[in-house]
Amino acid sequence: MDNKRLYFLDWLRILAFFLLVLYHTGMYYVTWDWHVKSPAASGAIEPLMLLSSPWRMSLLFLIGGAAAAFLLDKLGGKGLAKERSKRLLLPLVFGMFFIVPPQSYFEVVSDVAYQGSYLEFMKLYVTGYKGFCDHNGCLDMPTWNHLWFLPYLWIYTLLLAAAGSRRVQGAGAWLLRHLQGWKLFVLPIAFLAAGRILLLPYWPHTHNLTADWHNHALSLPMFLLGAAMARQDGFWQRLAQLRFVAVGLFLASWAGLLAFYSMGDVFQSAWLPLARVVYATCQWSGILAVCGFGYRHLNVDNAKRRYLTQAVFPVYILHQSLIICLAMALRAAGLQPAVEGVLIVLLTLAISFAVFEVVRRVPLLRPLFGLGKAAGPQAGARDGLVQHLA
Repeated sequence: MDNKRLYFLDWLRILAFFLLVLYHTGMYYVTWDWHVKSPAASGAIEPLMLLSSPWRMSLLFLIGGAAAAFLLDKLGGKGLAKERSKRLLLPLVFGMFFIVPPQSYFEVVSDVAYQGSYLEFMKLYVTGYKGFCDHNGCLDMPTWNHLWFLPYLWIYTLLLAAAGSRRVQGAGAWLLRHLQGWKLFVLPIAFLAAGRILLLPYWPHTHNLTADWHNHALSLPMFLLGAAMARQDGFWQRLAQLRFVAVGLFLASWAGLLAFYSMGDVFQSAWLPLARVVYATCQWSGILAVCGFGYRHLNVDNAKRRYLTQAVFPVYILHQSLIICLAMALRAAGLQPAVEGVLIVLLTLAISFAVFEVVRRVPLLRPLFGLGKAAGPQAGARDGLVQHLA
């Protein structure tokens, strides 16, 4: 495969993580359960949230699988396991004790009216205190919260390393032959819908690594698909050819989801299996559309891509704690939700990039934020994907 074919994967990863900043800011303002909630929370922006929530994390697992496949070719199974363990587990442990705790602190302040200081809370946090409970259960501490993506990705990478490069490329060639025409749409949608119907009612997403079986049944296949198709240029060409069909199907299924959520509880219960099929359709067609348009229009390299490819992982590590801290700090100002939300997003990005500018210049800090050794200014597409993609 031409190295240029990997530029769009870097760009899609960058865009997906920036969507995550918008999405988690939005979670403060919607009625869905989250760590802290705005006093003005409502359903107003929930239709916009549904534009990305079905497919965004699945896309990141798919891209993560592609990156791991290239590393597997380069380093072998043992080398891949060693490299990814260092790049994923160190930021995870650092994040759990230095980045994530403010999220839990403000959660207990909001939910159970905790009156202690942050230092007093941290003594409870690091010792695994289990007494912060409400109607949703007790808060687990220490926790990884939004960093759950890292241990899942690490486990999946170890499985890929054990499989070996030859099996991965063989699976990709087999899938390329069979995932074409109507099968490219129907078979993955059927698989995703079956998972939602059969597994989700019993294992809702908890980000508990050992008891999150629907999440694994969704995320692991996406990761393996990305690994298998990484070198199959014909697959990405196929998605580019079908991108308009995919975006049409995505918009239709998104409209179907909005219709379902507008129903009363009785009608929702009756239509739930069909709604899960529609959700799976929205999820897969969203991935096809994003990848197809990305392949067609984002196969470009420039200084922005090289910079953002390095920056996006530290931004991901920092963003949710910044969003929550800023949201709590701005409450007293009494701003309108739209103004406050824009301010939270802008400040989150500004602070995240300011921290990144410091981190990338300090060798001791780079590994804590998932950065390897400083890359040369002419790093190519493959280097960008392999070296900086978690």
